[in-house]
Amino acid sequence: MNLGVIDGVSVLLFDNFEQKNAELAIKYILDIYNQMNIYFKLFFTVFFLVALPVGRIFAQAELMPWGDLNGIRVKGQLLDFRTRLTVVGEGSWSDVKFSGKELQKPKFLRDGSIQTVNTEIGGIIFTQIVKDLKSGVVNVVIKCESKVDTNLTGVFFDVKWSKVKYSGMNVFNIKPKESGISKNAEDKNYEQLFLPIHKGFFRKGIVYEKSFQISVNGEIDSEPVEISLDASIKGRPFAGVGGNFRLQNALTDQQVIDYCLANMKVAWGRVEMPWREWHRTLENDPTAAAVNGKLDAHVEKSMRMAQRLSKLGMPVIVSVWSPPAWAIVGKPNNRATPEGVWGNPLNQDRMQQIYKSITDYLLYLKSNYGTEATYFSFNESDLGINVRQTAQEHASLIKGLGFHLQFKGLKTKLLLGDNSDANTYEFIYPALNDAACRPYIGAISFHSWRGWDTETLKKWADAARQINTQLLVGEGSIDAAAWQYPAYFEEESYALEEINLYTRLLAICEPLSILQWQLTADYSLLTGGGIFGDKAPLKPTRRFFQLKQLGDTESGQRHIRVQSSRADISVAALAGTETGLTIHIVNNSAGREAKLTGIPPGIKIFKVFVTDRTRNFKILPNIEAGNGQAIFKLDPRCYLSLVAE
Repeated sequence: MNLGVIDGVSVLLFDNFEQKNAELAIKYILDIYNQMNIYFKLFFTVFFLVALPVGRIFAQAELMPWGDLNGIRVKGQLLDFRTRLTVVGEGSWSDVKFSGKELQKPKFLRDGSIQTVNTEIGGIIFTQIVKDLKSGVVNVVIKCESKVDTNLTGVFFDVKWSKVKYSGMNVFNIKPKESGISKNAEDKNYEQLFLPIHKGFFRKGIVYEKSFQISVNGEIDSEPVEISLDASIKGRPFAGVGGNFRLQNALTDQQVIDYCLANMKVAWGRVEMPWREWHRTLENDPTAAAVNGKLDAHVEKSMRMAQRLSKLGMPVIVSVWSPPAWAIVGKPNNRATPEGVWGNPLNQDRMQQIYKSITDYLLYLKSNYGTEATYFSFNESDLGINVRQTAQEHASLIKGLGFHLQFKGLKTKLLLGDNSDANTYEFIYPALNDAACRPYIGAISFHSWRGWDTETLKKWADAARQINTQLLVGEGSIDAAAWQYPAYFEEESYALEEINLYTRLLAICEPLSILQWQLTADYSLLTGGGIFGDKAPLKPTRRFFQLKQLGDTESGQRHIRVQSSRADISVAALAGTETGLTIHIVNNSAGREAKLTGIPPGIKIFKVFVTDRTRNFKILPNIEAGNGQAIFKLDPRCYLSLVAE
């Protein structure tokens, strides 16, 4: 449900209306409402507020899909605290396991105002149910059971909050808390309580349950934000958003690909080279087999995907995930070992055969599908998904394979990095500092799954400047484990965090493109159509419209400097060589007034586009600029784009 307003009174509207239909519904209700006398108006309002399901009136508890609460949102502002599900081993607080991102394999579901997480931690099976009760108040039910009879110090609901933030008029409360164990937080400005669900002996199959009510009350910060531009220095260009098109779901991929390519501007594409299927045995000649009609079906589909993108005018990156057994050391390892090691190293005694095999694939793609790969990479070889390299091996590959590709007449160059996340930047340094690598490096690439702090992201921008090349975010999104709990893709917190990260990446890294993972049914921007078992009709989500709005940026505009006076409002700006200016703003808090300064002379009007909980890439009234400034309203938790031609 969504909130509408009649004579200043909030009422509910259905979420599944399209925006236009919702507006017509409001008009129809208003026409009826205005004809009522005062008593019927009172009855009408009460009916909507009480009789209809409260569903998502508040949508306020910010629950992560692994079971941690980040806080409660009131009027868009996060009144933050932190909770975790915690299992403490028998007799010792040194043996502590807790919920966390990428630590377990949880499941997440939402049913209106109720969110449910199911997970397992240290042999204890958890069900956590979080329900929004009213503004600033949520109820948390935690159920747990052991898979075997066992003794533990206990299972606890770990709650931590700031004593500085929650003081005076700002209040944090959880009840019951009388039995909680107080632990000294590392930071003395915080309070931490371990509230027991059950302690001591756990009998197999017995469900232990506790219920808690958390309430927050605080001043909502709606102070104005100032956004300042400096268009005097233009950075690297932005081509637009891109997409990954690795084919993994035969029944559902094609509909998503078709929809995205038909309804969104996509500037770059990345596809798979199914190397294992292309060249299974060293003795086999894969090109001869293909010419004789024995091209593997998955290889053919991947090549046709590259061809389709190329025909649309996109540069295409070709990446390897799974190598053939002959090219690696050890048994193929597509999962982490107990020691946490992924993938396999390449067999250094067979590097010439490896160079030839990859080159033959790219030559066949060019000669038979009319597509010359712009760049080539091994996917996330810093981690081993699924080829694992050392930094020095990566540098050697760039020189060896790069030379081989050039010798065979291909223009294809290699990506430096294509790392699993931003944290592993040192992986690129040997090649970055090796002059012999530079003729073969086409661009630098990293994936945005982790490593979002500003200083880490600056390392990548600095690397691109060092060798005067472009930077790509080869895989864009925020949670590498989210395929395990796909319902979370539709949560506002996921959507807003994703576009917030992209805005920060633009401002800090100045990438040529951010390639969404993916524009297929995997991590899909669409729902329905059988995706993740959803049999409803295919439709775009908020994440689709956010990416579409970002991708609508005029191609070739260059990154310019921009600053926000608030940490919870992210901004990025781009400008054309002569004309044109685009500003992307993500407000992850309460609504407020915004003042934009530093607007170049000659710009008088901004077109305005917004995507938020109820509006999808919607055009808003123009904003007028004067004397290099503009003042406008910034709604709660929205993604706003200002465009001047």
